[in-house]
Amino acid sequence: MLALIRYSVPPGQTEEFLNQAHDIVDTLAGQPGYVRGRVSRSVDEPDLWALVSEWEGAGFYRRALGAARMAMYPLMTLMINEPSAFEDVDRP
Repeated sequence: MLALIRYSVPPGQTEEFLNQAHDIVDTLAGQPGYVRGRVSRSVDEPDLWALVSEWEGAGFYRRALGAARMAMYPLMTLMINEPSAFEDVDRP
């Protein structure tokens, strides 16, 4: 499954955001069920960032969020409040 957490980051906070976002990815990477993750920036809107990760299943992702809560806390004010977990859908 795919997890996508988007952030709106003011220009003056980019460097601090990047450091913290990579710390979050490192924390998630140590959790069971983690497949891969990265930090991405919008090409068209440079203030829009995404923390993207892939998981073996939604249960792994939800448990990992609990483990990463302290690492994620400083960026919560920049987080866009929207659903973040997406499951793969096979072609009909």
